[in-house]
Amino acid sequence: MAKFAIAILGLAGLFSGASGAAADVKVTWQEPESYQDIRPSNQSRSSFREMVFSDMEAFINELATALPDDQTFSITVTDMDLAGEVWPASFLGGVGAADVRLVKPLYIPRMQFSYALTDAQGDTLQSGDVKLKDMAFMNRGTRINRRTENLTYEKAMFRDWFEKTVEQTAAVK
Repeated sequence: MAKFAIAILGLAGLFSGASGAAADVKVTWQEPESYQDIRPSNQSRSSFREMVFSDMEAFINELATALPDDQTFSITVTDMDLAGEVWPASFLGGVGAADVRLVKPLYIPRMQFSYALTDAQGDTLQSGDVKLKDMAFMNRGTRINRRTENLTYEKAMFRDWFEKTVEQTAAVK
């Protein structure tokens, strides 16, 4: 597990430099093997997890471009539950060994994390423990065009929180 955590931290560093984010971003995935649901439908668990983490890290770095360059946004993700539920294809009338992620309003996306926004002197501007969930994730018209994107619902949920919570604090300071 230690090697996995180091690899993830290394990826976070690569993405924070590669994306051109104005603020420094630090993403930590704490004990990812205990997360509720980062389960693949048709690939290995480890490669799917790496894809999810790198995709979310790149997205978080993209959001951080709205923050002043002298600030640092740190986030430690403690749990994640992707929208939908993975079912064996045979349960859904399919043929073959592949599993299928069935996305229905019942299977909402969730994410738990702690975060801190600090200024150049290291003073905390904002911090907290967050439990996000989006019970209306399938009813938002603005997300329809993004359904071909990876992690559409999870990104939309996180973007909503980030824009309402973090960007407002960063803009005030």
